Amino acid sequence: MTNDIFIGGGGQDYATQQFLNIGYANRHGLIAGATGTGKTVTLQILAEGFSAQGVPVFLSDVKGDLSGLANAGSDTHKLHGPFMDRAATIGFSDFSYAAFPVAFWDMFGEQGHPVRTTVSEMGPLLLAQLLGLSEAQEGILNIAFRVADEDGLPLLDLKDLQSLLVWIGENASTLALRYGNVSSASVGTIQRRLLVLENQGAADLFGEPALQLSDIMRIDTDGRGFINILAADKLMSSPKLYATFLLWLLSELFEELPEVGDPEKPKLVFFFDEAHLLFDDAPKALVDKVEQVARLIRSKGVGVYFITQNPADVPEDILGQLGNRIQHALRAFTAKDRKELRMAAQTYRENPRFDTEEAIREVGVGEAVTSMLQKKGVPGVVERTLIRPPSSQLGPIAPAMRAALMAQSPMAGKYDTRLDRESAFEILTKRADDAAKAAAKAEQEAEAEEATPALREFNAARRYAGKGVTRSTSQRTSKSGDSFGGALANVVIKELKGTTGRRIVRGILGGLFKGR
Repeated sequence: MTNDIFIGGGGQDYATQQFLNIGYANRHGLIAGATGTGKTVTLQILAEGFSAQGVPVFLSDVKGDLSGLANAGSDTHKLHGPFMDRAATIGFSDFSYAAFPVAFWDMFGEQGHPVRTTVSEMGPLLLAQLLGLSEAQEGILNIAFRVADEDGLPLLDLKDLQSLLVWIGENASTLALRYGNVSSASVGTIQRRLLVLENQGAADLFGEPALQLSDIMRIDTDGRGFINILAADKLMSSPKLYATFLLWLLSELFEELPEVGDPEKPKLVFFFDEAHLLFDDAPKALVDKVEQVARLIRSKGVGVYFITQNPADVPEDILGQLGNRIQHALRAFTAKDRKELRMAAQTYRENPRFDTEEAIREVGVGEAVTSMLQKKGVPGVVERTLIRPPSSQLGPIAPAMRAALMAQSPMAGKYDTRLDRESAFEILTKRADDAAKAAAKAEQEAEAEEATPALREFNAARRYAGKGVTRSTSQRTSKSGDSFGGALANVVIKELKGTTGRRIVRGILGGLFKGR
């Protein structure tokens, strides 16, 4: 069983070793249990096991504890002492301390390499979920993405989307003929929610250079998979942003990776911590998307492991696809808790030696009820298991050590400097600039013509037109075309002397939209 991942000791005396079959690791899994029951340590030993087998891992560090994977544990560490006795109890004779190859990532670029995506890559469905939009507002967002595609307006960061929505609001009547009603109130609502999102730090997420998936699927020179750790302690203050980013990353893996069928081992294992945040108040379309990804992504060689307090946090259709399960203790203080505990117990293959529901309630810290897939993907009999000790350090490493590891990383410098190439904001600003200059030139020419004495006399004269006397009119400028540039020019010319016009000019001269 050298290719399998040792989980811990099971049976009456914990002497029966329990393994996760690496060949079925892409059949997904679940780590569940109440707060303080040992889920983080279980996540840590699984990450170690996958890395040792040459499988890259992506996980989020919600509490800031998992950076210890980069440093070897020690007998002198206060948290490691009791684990030596546990190793002897479960027959873990070759237990040793070790560090693992780690890459640190951080959306805010503080505790890891910056990680970004573009607005276009995020797409309207996930962005609408992130913004909490209604169906009508999501429709307008879809119009924005369609207009961007048809008119060659790259949507890279938030200011691109914000400037495009301004244009859509000003041209609502024209767009309605093709796409349906565009409510200015709905456009305003989207803009306000984008502002809130920006204040929460989303401006750091959207932009370039965008994350390349190959950079989280690396193997070190010793054949071990890199453990990619996303710093999420600060990110958790914006739970929707956290959940949407992880779902985007999962969707990108699904869309970009080739089919590999059933590989000998996964190409990547993805741990989704605090999984309930993904499904809380999620619309059915989003849940269906997650279910589709979970069902099909295993054929791309990706295993997905949800980590949450209660299995009931995961929709039943998705829960049924999680073959490898590690269930830590659940507390049952209310009728609802007892019902959920009963339902959780019923999803396991029974063991005649004990009552599963009672075992889930009684297991101690660091102990769990486990069931792993066996040959032909058959669920194993449920077993009470004492989880093995981790080889890496428990708890976070020092900030200086983290900084040194980041400086030595092959990713150092690749994502540090934000790029701001020409995109929707710059293109629309240039069109507005050109329109403003054209309007100013036309006005100057008209004033110059009217300044000549002969023209003033002609304009003041009366001409007989057959039925009445009319005053000659000054020449009108030609009508702009139906293109997006022409429509924008009309808006700018009309509003140039008003608030909108001043805002455009400020944007041109002072980079109004670039203020962060």
